[in-house]
Amino acid sequence: MLSLTFTLSAAIGHAQQLADDTVAYPPAAPGATVPQPSGAATETGHTDQSSATADHSDRVDDRIFGVLPNYGTVKNAPNVPLITNQQTLRLAALDSFDPYVFPFVGVVAGLAQLQHQDPSFGTGVAGYAKRYATSFADNTIGNFLVEAVLPMALGQDSRYFQDGTGSVWHRLGYSASRVVVGRDLDGHRRFNLSEIGGNGIAAGLSNSYRPAADRSVSGTLTLWATQVMWDAVGNVAKEFWPDIHARLHRHQPQP
Repeated sequence: MLSLTFTLSAAIGHAQQLADDTVAYPPAAPGATVPQPSGAATETGHTDQSSATADHSDRVDDRIFGVLPNYGTVKNAPNVPLITNQQTLRLAALDSFDPYVFPFVGVVAGLAQLQHQDPSFGTGVAGYAKRYATSFADNTIGNFLVEAVLPMALGQDSRYFQDGTGSVWHRLGYSASRVVVGRDLDGHRRFNLSEIGGNGIAAGLSNSYRPAADRSVSGTLTLWATQVMWDAVGNVAKEFWPDIHARLHRHQPQP
């Protein structure tokens, strides 16, 4: 089971090398206003997301609560350039190999152990190690399918485009619905086949590295639904984090 994780990591090592802590976007036009790299966009066309610099002093929006990766959120701004295949791969790599992902996977594996999921893995350190490897594989395969492989194949944009307008209920509904409402590369709404199909494929592939005794149709469907649910929760966090961050920053004592 552990060898699966190492094999997976080696297979996508070229993408991991792209995760050099920024997502490089095409440079802005001369004289244009340069938004920050974790920006948000409207539903009515491309928004302008310019190149991230090497200076990390204003990168706080790239981590929700300073921890969770938030590199693929685009703020409201006009004329965001098309995302390239290299940038799409880089986003998936950032979300899969960010340093905070590893303890997060550890928590997921710990919860699985407490709930005695995949009972064939057993208990103790050995059981936890198998669950950790499985959770890491689930997360990484899902990320690359949902955020890179299917978007590139289908011509979809895997970034999250923050609305930032309207009531809280409107924004809750908008953000949660993005798991089924996606965008093509021209900014038009499309069924989010990358999200639904990618997580479905990932759930099916998980049976290839789970013990035969722990494979079932219900288990596969549960994993599929769980992954989509967590992506919806993540979208809600991405939608409201700029507001939360602005409030926190406003109340920070000035030096």
